Amino acid sequence: MNLRKKFERAAKRVWKLKETPDDSTLLQLYALYKQATEGDARSPRPISAGMAGMVKWQAWRKLRGISVDEAMERYCNLVDKLMSRGANPTSS
Repeated sequence: MNLRKKFERAAKRVWKLKETPDDSTLLQLYALYKQATEGDARSPRPISAGMAGMVKWQAWRKLRGISVDEAMERYCNLVDKLMSRGANPTSS
């Protein structure tokens, strides 16, 4: 399976976790997804997006320079880890 399809599959699988990952893991998932789909964060700091928006932007910004393929691979690995950690997916 090519990396793009693997990534798209992982992006769907993550929504089927029975348990919501902790905030740190959710932030990693968000940042890796943004890096994989949009590349480096180029927008100015989102001051009006509130604290949550700022934290999310900063996490994404820390991945600056990581290739789209590397971000996809890391995202897929993280989702696989969550799925195998006993956070079994829901049926459907």
